[in-house]
Amino acid sequence: MKFQLAINLERSTPDIDMAMVRDHTLAMVKMADEAGFEIVWAAEHHALEMTIAPDPFQLLTWWAGHTHNIRLGSGVANAAYWHPIKIAGAAAMLDLVSGGRLEFGLGSGAYQREFDRMYPGLDQKDGYRYLQEMLPLVQQLWQGDVAHDGTFWQFPAATSCPKPVQPQVPIWVAARSPITFDYAVENDCNIMSWPLTMPFSEAEKYRGLLDESVAKAHGKWSGQLAMMRHTSVYENESDRRAALDATTNVLGKFGNLMMKKGDVINGFPENVPFDQLEGILRVDTDTLESNLMFGTPDQVVQKLGMYEEIGTDAFIYYASMGLGMAEQRRSLELFIDRVMPHFSAATPMTSRQAGMPAAATS
Repeated sequence: MKFQLAINLERSTPDIDMAMVRDHTLAMVKMADEAGFEIVWAAEHHALEMTIAPDPFQLLTWWAGHTHNIRLGSGVANAAYWHPIKIAGAAAMLDLVSGGRLEFGLGSGAYQREFDRMYPGLDQKDGYRYLQEMLPLVQQLWQGDVAHDGTFWQFPAATSCPKPVQPQVPIWVAARSPITFDYAVENDCNIMSWPLTMPFSEAEKYRGLLDESVAKAHGKWSGQLAMMRHTSVYENESDRRAALDATTNVLGKFGNLMMKKGDVINGFPENVPFDQLEGILRVDTDTLESNLMFGTPDQVVQKLGMYEEIGTDAFIYYASMGLGMAEQRRSLELFIDRVMPHFSAATPMTSRQAGMPAAATS
C-alpha cells in the first residue's frame, strides 16, 4: 500500500499566527516527502479559515520548491470555479516547474455555501456536470489547439500554454456516488474516495461501486483507488483526547457549512451544537475513534490492513482537522516510524532523519 498526505493551512481561531501555520504546513509536507509518501494533496476552498486553499496549484507550486520526490496533487480543484483554458495552463505550469510531478485531481464541490458565493445560482448537486465537461477538454488543451462549444463553456481555437512535461498526466476524480464511479472508470481515471465519519463498511461500499463500474466497462480500467481518512496516531491519553476533541469541534463547523446552520464570521464558521447535528455529522467520540484512522500505532496498522485487504491501492493520511500543530507533528512522526514499515518493503526514513524538529512533549 502506498501513502499520501492531504493537508491544509488551517486556523480555528483568529489569534493563531498565519506565519506559524505556513511554516508548520510546509514542515509537514517536507517530512512526508523525505519519508517516502507518494503524493501530497492540496484542496480548493474559499473564504474559510478552516481550509485556506484559494488555489491548489499555487500551494503545490510553493511545495514543489521545497521538496524533491513527492508528487503534487490538486485534491481537488472544483471544476465549476475554473475556465478550462485557465486551469489547463495553471496545472501544466505546476508540472513544468516541478519537473513532471503533477497529479491532476478534479471534483464537483462540497459546500452549497461556497457555491452561493463563487457561483451564485448553481446547485452543488449539479457540480458533477461541470466536471464531466471539463475533464476531457483539459486533456485536449494539453495536446494542442481545440475549439469548444459546450454546455458551460464556449471558445474558439486555443491551447494550454505551457504544456505539461509528462506525456500523460495522471488524472484523479473524487468519487462517492455510482454516477461518478462510472464516469471515472469510463475515462480510466484514478479515484479518491472519502468515507467521512462513516464506518469501514462505507469504504467496502465504495469498493463495491468501483467493482460494479469496472464490470460495466468490461474490465477496462487501469487506475488506482485511494481512500482518505482523518488520521491521528497517539500513544497517550492526552493526545488521544486532543484528537477526539478537535474532530468533534470540526464536525460542528462542517455542520454549519453542510447544513447551512449558523454564520461564518470573518472566515470562521460558528459551531453547530452536537444535538443539532444530523446524519454523518452526529457521531459520538467512541464511534469516531473506531471509524476514523485513529489509534495507537498497532491499532492503526490493523485498521490499514483492512483497507489493503479490500484492494485499496493508496491511503490518504488527512492531517487537517483542527488538531494542534504539535499533536499533528507527533502523529505524523509515529505514522512514519511505527506504521509505514509494516506496509513497505523499503524502510522509510524516520521522522528524525527527515530533518523535522521533534514535536514538543507537552
